Amino acid sequence: MPEQNSYMDHPPKIITFDCYGTLVQWYEVLSREIDVTLGKLGVPDVTATTIIESFSAQGRRLTAEKPHRLYKDILRIGFVAAFAEHGLTPSEEEIERIASSPMTMGPHPEVPAALRRLREHYKLAIFTNSDDNLIAPTVESIGVPFDYVITAQQVGAYKPSRDLFEYAYGKMGVSPGETVHVAMGMYWDMKARHELGLRGIWVNRRGEAGNPDWLPYAEVRNLDGAAALLLPNQI
Repeated sequence: MPEQNSYMDHPPKIITFDCYGTLVQWYEVLSREIDVTLGKLGVPDVTATTIIESFSAQGRRLTAEKPHRLYKDILRIGFVAAFAEHGLTPSEEEIERIASSPMTMGPHPEVPAALRRLREHYKLAIFTNSDDNLIAPTVESIGVPFDYVITAQQVGAYKPSRDLFEYAYGKMGVSPGETVHVAMGMYWDMKARHELGLRGIWVNRRGEAGNPDWLPYAEVRNLDGAAALLLPNQI
C-alpha cells in the first residue's frame, strides 16, 4: 500500500468517488428492502446477502452487454434474475420497490463531514454506474455539493470500462495523475483504477479481502480514513 504521505507528494486537484456503498448505504438499504420481500415470500433459508451477491453477478453480465441499458433497467432485470436463481418470483411491485430503493439511499454517518473537510482543499466528483435521474436524489441526500457527477448514462458505458474514466477526465479538464479515486467497489473501481494507473483508496467498509492483483491502493475502513490520508495536516 502507498505510504500515507505519498498522496501529498503530488497533491491531486480532484478527488473522485464511487457513490453506492462508498458514500451512501447501498448494502444497508438493499438488505432491508430485500428482507421485506423475502418475508412476504416466506423463505427463511434465503438471505438478503445471498440475493445481493446474485444480483452483483447478474450486474457484471448485464453492464458488459451492448447496446447500453439504463441502470434502472439493469436493476429490474438483475433482481428478477437474482431471485430466480433461488427459485423465487417476487411480484412486479416488489421488484419495482427494490429497484427504486437507490433513490432513497442516504449517506453513511461520517460522509458529509468528511466531504466538507475535503471540499475545503479539493474539487469533488462522483463516478457512478447509474443514470442521471436515478442518482440525483441520492447526491442531494449527501448534502455536500459536487463539482462533477459523471454517470454511466452520460458515457454509454459502465465501470470497470475505462471509457467512463476517460470521458470524465476530459470533461473535468485534468489528467488521471491529478486525481485520487476513492471507492468501495473492488471489481467495479479498484480494477479499473489499477489498469489506468490511478492513485486509489479502497474504502473497505465490510471487512472484505482485497485483490492483490490490483495493488497498489491504500485501504481504509470509512471516509474519515480517506480524509486522513488526503488531509494529513488537517485531521
